[in-house]
Amino acid sequence: MKFRILIVDDDKEILETLQSRLDREGYEVVTALDGEEALLKVKQDDPDIIILDLLLPKLNGFEVLKEIRQKYEDKWRPVIIISAQAELDSLRKGYALEADHYLTKPVTMEKVLQGVETLASLIPLRIHKE
Repeated sequence: MKFRILIVDDDKEILETLQSRLDREGYEVVTALDGEEALLKVKQDDPDIIILDLLLPKLNGFEVLKEIRQKYEDKWRPVIIISAQAELDSLRKGYALEADHYLTKPVTMEKVLQGVETLASLIPLRIHKE
């Protein structure tokens, strides 16, 4: 099964790096540069996994995550937060809003891939459970 991943980051270099690598790993990738575009892409492209930065224009990552969890309860969409915000309060808030994984920048591509692969492996289990 080929999973669709939405990457949300306002840093174009990070976005392109993640997109390129995930493409090579066989994932279908869509991108967004701000919080409003992210919510539009969730609605239009129905991603299986979301990689989400917190410091975004228009709507921050916490607002995006909250809206995803409220509006799209019909499908489990794992969310990986990747952020420079490494404070305990940010981690707690991310997990309280039901993030599935939280990585702090700078982050290695191996850690990102490990998180994506782990969550992707759980999707079929959640589908059968629902």
